[in-house]
Amino acid sequence: MSTIRPRRRGLAVIGAFATATLLLGACTNSSSDDGDTSDAIGKSNTDNDKSGDKVVIGFSAPAADHGWMGSITKSAVAQAKEYDDVELKVAEGTNDVNLQISQVETFINDKVDAIVLLPFDGAAMTSVARKAMDAGITVINVDREFDSPFAARSTVLGDNYGMGVSAGTFVCEDAAGKKGLKVAEIAGIDSLPLTQERSKGFSDALKSCGLKVDNRVAAEFTVESGEKQAANLLQAAPKIDYLWNHDDDQGVGVLAAIKNANRDEFTMIGGAGSADVMEAIKADNSVLKATVIYPSTQAADGVKLARLLVQGKSMSDLAEIEVPRQLKLAAPIVTKDNVDTYLPSAFRS
Repeated sequence: MSTIRPRRRGLAVIGAFATATLLLGACTNSSSDDGDTSDAIGKSNTDNDKSGDKVVIGFSAPAADHGWMGSITKSAVAQAKEYDDVELKVAEGTNDVNLQISQVETFINDKVDAIVLLPFDGAAMTSVARKAMDAGITVINVDREFDSPFAARSTVLGDNYGMGVSAGTFVCEDAAGKKGLKVAEIAGIDSLPLTQERSKGFSDALKSCGLKVDNRVAAEFTVESGEKQAANLLQAAPKIDYLWNHDDDQGVGVLAAIKNANRDEFTMIGGAGSADVMEAIKADNSVLKATVIYPSTQAADGVKLARLLVQGKSMSDLAEIEVPRQLKLAAPIVTKDNVDTYLPSAFRS
């Protein structure tokens, strides 16, 4: 476990919630040459940014086995460094639920002020998160939800259902009323509620224009699984008009399978918003024509929320005197028309 000690330096929206980073000030449009999300982290220039009582925050997330997850941790660390009153204790990323539980128990024993937790499995981490809350520790749940509302003070989420709606809406608008088109889908880990929500949003949006998912497979958010499952899909579906891949990291493998199969008759939409995919969209010389944003700044927002809550502050742009219980980030569609807006804050696959 490493410690980040404090030092001073210094969208077409689908869904019912405004972009949380607008309120938190976690993102700016500063340019970046390498598509590193941490370069988009910053302060919000409000009284909330003035130094206050020291806040010790424990942070735990799954292993950085793909670009989005790596950016989650990197962004949280970068955000903590923006404040001289924050000390971030970073546990080693793990996909072992029992190890992650022990990490949280260590934070509890260390009597940290807050824990920002992206669980490998939200249901499995609920009990220990509630134990932390019962010990008087502020818990911020990130991305994968706990089973109980008592396990966290606030939750920061991407809009998974909104991702599906954005992807499906793009297909419907691009299809322009054509019927009988073949739509395929490469999902992420099917057992995760977030994957189920994405698929439901996609299906619901397609229904609005008389289309449906004709072929579907599920990968595991990795390059290897993306290539394997895409190869299976392409073999089973001799004709495809639109393909939505849930995750741009596994999309590296998906694109490899497409190339190997010598297929280019369809339009592909990505998911999450990697810099690699956005550059391909901008170049406009492949099947990739769009992607849907799934912000990798969620844990950075969690760090900011934890600091506000421990210091007894509120969100400066809201009239409400309490920090909200839930923040859901937007899921805009990125095309060649607006890619320059989102590319500076994108992560690398």
